[in-house]
Order: sequence, then C-alpha cells, then structure tokens
Amino acid sequence: MQSNKSNRQKIGFWSIVLLGINAIIGSGIFLLPSVGMKTFGPASILVLFFDTFLALVIALCFAECANYFDKTGGPYLYAKEAFGDFVGYEVGIIAWVIHIIAEATIYVALATALGGLFPALASPLAKNIIVTVVGLSLMAINLSGVKLTTAINNVVTVSKLIPLLLLIIVGIFFIKPTNFQPFFIPKLTHTTNFADAAITMFYIFTGFEALGVIAGDMKNAKKNLPKALIISFAAVATIYILIMVVSIGVLGNSLSGSAVPLQATFEKIAGGFGGAVISLGTILSAGGIAIAASFVTPRAGLALAENGMMPKKLALNNKKGSPYVSILVSSAITLTIAYSGSFTLLAQISAVSRFAQFIPTCIAVLVFRRTKKLDPHAFRIPFGPLVPVLALGTSFWLLYYVKLSNLVLGLGALVLAIPFYFLTKRSQHSTQTKVQENHAY
Repeated sequence: MQSNKSNRQKIGFWSIVLLGINAIIGSGIFLLPSVGMKTFGPASILVLFFDTFLALVIALCFAECANYFDKTGGPYLYAKEAFGDFVGYEVGIIAWVIHIIAEATIYVALATALGGLFPALASPLAKNIIVTVVGLSLMAINLSGVKLTTAINNVVTVSKLIPLLLLIIVGIFFIKPTNFQPFFIPKLTHTTNFADAAITMFYIFTGFEALGVIAGDMKNAKKNLPKALIISFAAVATIYILIMVVSIGVLGNSLSGSAVPLQATFEKIAGGFGGAVISLGTILSAGGIAIAASFVTPRAGLALAENGMMPKKLALNNKKGSPYVSILVSSAITLTIAYSGSFTLLAQISAVSRFAQFIPTCIAVLVFRRTKKLDPHAFRIPFGPLVPVLALGTSFWLLYYVKLSNLVLGLGALVLAIPFYFLTKRSQHSTQTKVQENHAY
C-alpha cells in the first residue's frame, strides 16, 4: 500500500462544479417552501435572498482561501495556517465530526424517504438494513477510486436536478399572483420570525465548504476551485429561489400546511405523475448527496493524518489511490451513528457545527492577506475587508438566535476535542524524543 499522493486520479473542472451542486442540494430542498411559508409567509422569498447573500459571502471567503493551497484540507488547513496547530486541530476534528454526522443523517433521510414511498420499508429493522446497504455500497465505490465515484456523482447530480428543473419550468405557467397577497403577513412579519426563518432556511445551503476539503484530488485546484465554487453556488441559489416562487405561486397559503410541499405543488399541476416525479427526485437527491458525502468524509480524516493531527495510518492509499483506512474508519463510525436514528437532532447539530468552520475561514482571509502573497491572476474577493466582515457579522447574528441547547450540542465537539489535542501533542513529543535517543546511540 502507498502513502504518497502521486497516483491519485484527479477531478476535472466540471466534475468539481457538479460535485459542489450535489454537495449542497439534498433532501432539505424538498421541505424548504413549507418551512419558509409557515414562518414568514410569502415574504420568506426575501429571507431566502438574505440567506443566499450570507452563504455567498462565506463561499467567497472559502474561494479566496483556496487560492493559497493546492492540497487536501479545506477549513482545517486554513485555520491551521492562520492561527496555529491548536485552532487548526479544533476545526479539523469538528470538520471530520460534522461530515460523519451529516453523512449518517443523509443515510437515515434516504431510508426514511424510501419508507415513505414503500410502506413495507418503514419499520426500524428495514431502516437499519437500508442504512447498512447504502453505507457498505458507498464504501465499496470509494475504495474503487476517484474515477468511478465522480462518474456516478455526475450522473446522479444531473438526474436529481431534472425533477427540480421540470417543476420550475412547468410551474411558472401555473403561478397565481393573488397567492402572494398579502406579501407581508402582519402576525408573521417581525424580527424574531425573520431570524427563525433565516436560521432554518440557511441550513439547506450548507455543503459548499466540502469542496475545499478535497482540493488535493482536483486538477489545478488553485485555478479551478474558486471558479467552480462560485458557479455551483450560483446555480443552487437560483434553483432554490425559483422553487420558492413557484411553490408559493401555485399553492398559496395551503403550502404552509404541507409536509411534502414540492410533491404537493407538482401534484396540483400534473396530478399523480407530478407527485411520482418529485418522489423520485427526493430519492435521487438524498442518494446523490450521500455519494458526495461519502467521498468527502474520509478526506477530512485524511487531511488530519497528512498534517500529523491523527495517526498516519489514516493516510494510507490502496492501489486505486483511495485512502482506504480513512474510508473504513469513517464508514464504521457513520453507520454506528446512523443506526441511532436521531435524524432531526443530528441534522440540527450538524448545521450549527458548521459555523465552527465558517467563522475561522472568514477571519483567515484577513490574516492571509497580511501574511501570504497571492498570485495576481488568482481569485480575490473585491471591496477589501468588507465581504469577510459582513460574513462574520451575519454569522454571529444568526448564532445569537439559535437555541442555547442546540448551540451547546452543535459546538460541544470543540470542547471535547481539547484533551485529545494535548494527548496527540504528548504522543508526538514522545515519538520525537525516542527518535533522537536512537540517533544518539
């Protein structure tokens, strides 16, 4: 087995774009319209614009930071270079934890979606069987190398976008302007509801940060990653906003009471056929993002191993250039968490935890501008420090409105990781001492 990276297959530009789209668009989009309508009425379209802005400024910070590096790591690497080993370790550990929890949550979401489509699969035993089959299948695909993983990802990404695009294209002709009146509902239109809607709806934008984690597997990452990140994010934001407009325009007030809003929207337009199309889209969406997650999660552990923060064995590659040890370890932990079945809680913890990556990365932009030289032709955020500062300000504003219990659970891993950091440091120091003593003799 090999530990070097020279034989890794590399991901091309458009595969990076599709991977980014796939990483963001998941099963959450199929619940988005009813959540927004219930919380803030038709004006939730404006909330979505706000979330688009917030996610974009954070994505731009990731894009600029990516220019300084051409290896695997993402948020962990940025935090380590900007603030030192301790902060880097904290961000790296929580990044790996976030990816594992998110992947486990997706497995459960996929099992739940299948259970809703086929009632015979709705039992706890069937759920665990589905989770096991999905987890082991994705592990096998990842062990086979980057080429097969990206090929499947590209096909699934395009396939799951078709139902969403079909809903938008057809639904535009069934929009009723009266469904947007009143646009501002008095009992819903106040700051607290706006914040609640913004927090909930922002969760569906998470995932774009995953691209930075796998930079080491990309062709010409410094050039391709920033452009791919912006293109994939712009595509996702456009789809989300159009879906929100169509859903409200077709269903009006009844949208807020629907548990499956997109399915209800398309059923009103095209009957049973429309509902079946969206049901298929739900399965493809959850399955597609599971593929993207299963590829990224082991690379988060790999980045820690390559930078001396985890055992070096996690960095071992097989003949296909895949980090097989990290894949096996990540898959085992992911399946264990997925068996717990706590879908809602895991989703909330994962979403809040992501700000432990977002905030250090936004600050890192300001640090790198003072400590590193950037290629004149590389991507750089315009307007000086304005964009990173806006990203930080809006992030803290959102966190202020998060329930304390969810905040503690979401960021608790940062505290739990502290003793492991010092244990790792002690182990490294002990190893270096033994090496020095051996050389002395």
